[in-house]
Amino acid sequence: MRVLPLDDTAAALETVGGKGASLARLARAGLPVPDGFHVTTDAYREFVAPFHDRILACLDEPAKIADLFARHEMPEETARAVMTAYQALGDDVPVAVRSSATAEDLPDMSFAGQQDTYLNVRGATLLDAVRRCWASLWTERAIAYRTRNQVSHDDVALAVVVQELVPADAAGVMFTANPVNGARDEIVVNAAWGLGEAVVGGQVTPDSLVIREGRVVEERVADKTVMTVRTPDGTAERPVPEERRRLPVLDEAQAVRLAGLGDRIQRLYGTPMDVEWAARDGELFIVQARPVTGLQQEVEEWNDSRRGDYLWTAGNLGEAIPDVMTPATWSFVQLFIHEAMSASTLPGFDLVGNIGGRFYMNLSITVSVARALGMGSRLSAVEQVFGKIPPGLDVPVVRVSRWKIIKAVLPMALRIRRRVAANLKGMPGFLATARRRNEELRARIDAVESPAELARLWERELLPYFVTACRMLEAAGRQGGATLVWTRDRLRRMAGELDAEAMLTGVNADGELASLGPITGLDRLARGEITRDEFARAYGHRGPHEFEVSAPRPGEDPAWIDAQLEGLSGAHTDTGELLRRQAAARDAAWARFAQRHPGKVGSMRARVARWNAVVRDRESTRSEVIRAFWALRAFVLKAGTLTGHGDDLFFLPVEEILDVLRGGRPSRVAVRRATYERYAALPPYPTLIVGYFDPVRWAASADRRADIYDARGLSVEAGDEVTGFPGAPGVVEGTARVIAGPEEGDRLKQGEVLVTTLTNIGWTPMFPRAAAVVTDMGAPLSHASIVARELGIPAVVGTGNATMRIKDGDRVRVDGERGTVEVLPSRG
Repeated sequence: MRVLPLDDTAAALETVGGKGASLARLARAGLPVPDGFHVTTDAYREFVAPFHDRILACLDEPAKIADLFARHEMPEETARAVMTAYQALGDDVPVAVRSSATAEDLPDMSFAGQQDTYLNVRGATLLDAVRRCWASLWTERAIAYRTRNQVSHDDVALAVVVQELVPADAAGVMFTANPVNGARDEIVVNAAWGLGEAVVGGQVTPDSLVIREGRVVEERVADKTVMTVRTPDGTAERPVPEERRRLPVLDEAQAVRLAGLGDRIQRLYGTPMDVEWAARDGELFIVQARPVTGLQQEVEEWNDSRRGDYLWTAGNLGEAIPDVMTPATWSFVQLFIHEAMSASTLPGFDLVGNIGGRFYMNLSITVSVARALGMGSRLSAVEQVFGKIPPGLDVPVVRVSRWKIIKAVLPMALRIRRRVAANLKGMPGFLATARRRNEELRARIDAVESPAELARLWERELLPYFVTACRMLEAAGRQGGATLVWTRDRLRRMAGELDAEAMLTGVNADGELASLGPITGLDRLARGEITRDEFARAYGHRGPHEFEVSAPRPGEDPAWIDAQLEGLSGAHTDTGELLRRQAAARDAAWARFAQRHPGKVGSMRARVARWNAVVRDRESTRSEVIRAFWALRAFVLKAGTLTGHGDDLFFLPVEEILDVLRGGRPSRVAVRRATYERYAALPPYPTLIVGYFDPVRWAASADRRADIYDARGLSVEAGDEVTGFPGAPGVVEGTARVIAGPEEGDRLKQGEVLVTTLTNIGWTPMFPRAAAVVTDMGAPLSHASIVARELGIPAVVGTGNATMRIKDGDRVRVDGERGTVEVLPSRG
C-alpha cells in the first residue's frame, strides 16, 4: 500500500515511520489532529529500488545522493495515489509535508530534525516536496546521526506524512514533564505567534508557562520579535507587530486546556511526551508528539536572571570564580559578598546572582547608583574594573527613583566608611597572623569529635574568622578610593601608554604581590631558598578553582609541587629574569618622565607608590580570604565525616549543613547534585547577560555567543576585529594556543600566545612560557593585566570575542599598547 489514511490501523512504525505512527495513534484516540494521509515506506522503497546500491556506495558524498533523488521521477502509480489522497482533503488545500523515518521518535532515541519538513505546500508541488523529504534521509547530518547511534543505513526507510496546514495564529511546544527540573507533575508550555517553526527552530524566545494541578504556577512572557507565517511560496519569518510582541500568547484557560490535552497524550503513551501544538481562533490542534528522550533526574533551576531585566557580568570577581558552584560554595560566596562588598549594593536589590550555577554581578545596580549620585560620566571607571560594555548596549537600570537611591546609599556609605577606617588599622596585624590562625583553625576542625562540637566551633571561631577576612578585603579594596583608576589614566596622559604601564610595575618590589607569589615562590624553591613545606604552607591554598570548596586545594596533593616545577621548567627565561627586565624598563621610563616633567617626579612617585601599596593590600587580603575558604572546605569535609554523609554535604548550603550537624537529615541532595552536574556540563556562559537567560537553551544554539546575550532581542555586533583593553604593552607575533582551562596548560609551548576566556591565579605558572596573553574577559585591574604587566608580557584583555575569532594554531600579532590582536595570513 503506497498511501494510507492518517488514522488507518495499518499505520505502524514499519509502514509510516515514527512520526506517522504517532500521529495515527493520536488521531485514533480522538485527539484534535489535522486531517491528512501517509505516503508509506513501500512507496519510498519502490522509488529508490533502482539506485539503492548506489546510495550506499555514496555515503561519504551526500551531494551525489541528492542528485540521484533529483534525477529520478516518482513512479506513476505512486504519484497518482498521492494526488488522489491530496485532492480528497479539499480544493488546493495548503498542507504540511513531514518526513517520518522508521528509526525515529523512539523512546530511547529521537531523530527529531534529522529529516526535512515543508510547510504551505499546494497542488502539484506536493510531489516534489515528497521526493525532497525522501532525499533528506541521506543528508550528511542524517547519515552522521545514524552512524553515531549505530543504526544500520541499509535498514532505514522513510515515510511522509501529509496533513492540512493549520493556519495558526499561535503555536509552540509542550512537555508533559518539566525538562528543566525533571518534575513529572509539571507541564511546560512554550508559545509564540504564528506557525510553530520559529519556536522549534529556536528563532524566537517564546512565552513559557508551567502548569501544575490544573493551574498556571509560573509564567514568563517573552519579547517575541519574529514569527513564521505562510507565504505564496511556502513560509517566511516576519517581525511580530510591535503591539503584540510583549502580549501573552495564551491566557490561563487556554494554557490549562492545552495541558489537559498533554495529560491525555501522556496517559495514551504511558511516558512523558514532547508535543507540538497549534491554535487557530482559540481552537487547539496537535501536530506532533514524541516521547521525551533522556528525561533526567529531577533538577532545580538556579537562575537569578529571572529577577528582572538587569545587566549581569561575569567580569572581575567572576573571573576568580569561573566554575559552576556547589550549593555549599554558593552559600559561602554570598556570605563573602555580604561582608566584603556591601557598599556596592542597593537595599532591596541583590548585588550578585547565581545564573546556572555560575557567579554574576548585577551591573545595573552599579550603573543606577552612579547615575543617581551624578557620577554617570565616570562610568568608564566601572569598565576598568568589570570590563567593557559594548557600544550600543543600553544598560537597563533599576526601577527606583533617584531620591530613594540617594536616601538608601548615603547612610550606608557613611557606616561602611567608619568600618573600613577601623579595619585598616587592624590590617597589618591580621595579615601578620592570618596564616598561622588558619593552620591552627584547620587543626582544631580536624580534632573535633562530635557533630555538635563542630557546629559550636563554626559559631565561635570559624564564622568570625571568615567575616574578619572578608572585611579586611573590603577595607583594602576601598582604601585607595579612585587611586587605582585615576592614577593610571593620569600617568598615561603625561607619559604615554607604553611608559605609563612600565612605571606602574614593581608592585612586587617592596613586598610580595600575591598573584605572583606562586611563581616567585617556585623560583625560590628551585634555588633551594625555601623548603617544599614552606612553599606548600605559603601557596597551597591558591589554584584555579580556589573558591570552590568541593575542589581539593593544591596543597592537599603531594604531586602538586613537582607538577608546578615541571611546568615552570618549560620557560626558557625564569621569573626572576623577567622581573629584572621589567625593572630595567621601568627605570628607563622613569628617567624619560623626569626629563619631560622634572618638577613632578616626586609627587608622581608617591602616587605610584600608593597605587602599588593598594594593589598589594588588595591581593594580600584576597589571598587570605582564599586561605579562609580552605578552612571552610575542611569544615564541610569534617561535617561529612562526623555525620556519615560524606561529600553529599557539598550539595547543601551552610545553613542546612549546620542543621545536619544538629541532628537533621539532608534533603534534595540527589536533585542538587544532578542540577550541579547538568550545569557543569555546559560551556561557560556569556560574559554579559541582559534579562532572562536559559543556559540549556543557549548551549544548544548553534549561533550562541560567548561575549553577550540580550534577552530583549537587541543585537550588538560581535565584530570581526579582536580588540580589548591594553593589558600590558609590547608587540609580539606568534602561534595562538587557545586553551579552555588551566588543566590544558601543558599544551602551551614556550613562545606561544595564550588565548583563553579568562585567567586567575591558577593560570599564573603558564605566564612565563607565554609570548603574550589574550583574554575574552578582563580589565586593566584583572589578574591577567596585573601579572602580565609585572612580568613584561604583552597582553590584551577583555576582548569579548578572542576565542570566537582566533583558532588554535593561528599566527597572530598582539599589540598590548593599542589593545589589538591581528590574525596573520598563513605562512603556507
